Amino acid sequence: MPTRSARTAWNGGLQDGSGQVELTSSGVGTYDVSFPKRAADDAGGTTSPEELIAAAHSSCYAMQLSALIAEAGGTPQALEVTADVSLGEDKEAGGFKLTGITLTVRGEVEGLDEAGFKDAAEKAKAGCPVSKALTGVDITLDAALEG
Repeated sequence: MPTRSARTAWNGGLQDGSGQVELTSSGVGTYDVSFPKRAADDAGGTTSPEELIAAAHSSCYAMQLSALIAEAGGTPQALEVTADVSLGEDKEAGGFKLTGITLTVRGEVEGLDEAGFKDAAEKAKAGCPVSKALTGVDITLDAALEG
């Protein structure tokens, strides 16, 4: 399996510095990062490690869930996955940590009822490689069929 890469160039200190993260494997873009904007409610046009983790988690989860739906005898028509990644204070070790991830999925699926969909959704939460990498973070799931 391939290895994917990203690169960050950072200038300055934590509070007054800024950087750019480049998605080097795909070449699809370079994005500004800043700690003050990372810790603010309004990202102000910059990304953050938490947003990048959310993107990785939502896309990985969608792929895993589509495979598990098919294994359960269903046909995924559409999956809408949102990952909300929270950053907060690490009261035990100091500094900051990821305090939780909420995965929300709404699906249009043929051949599975709500219980079958939720079972596949829970299995995808446990089996997605990004979920496995983030086992130190509390991950919650809200899954439902639509239509």
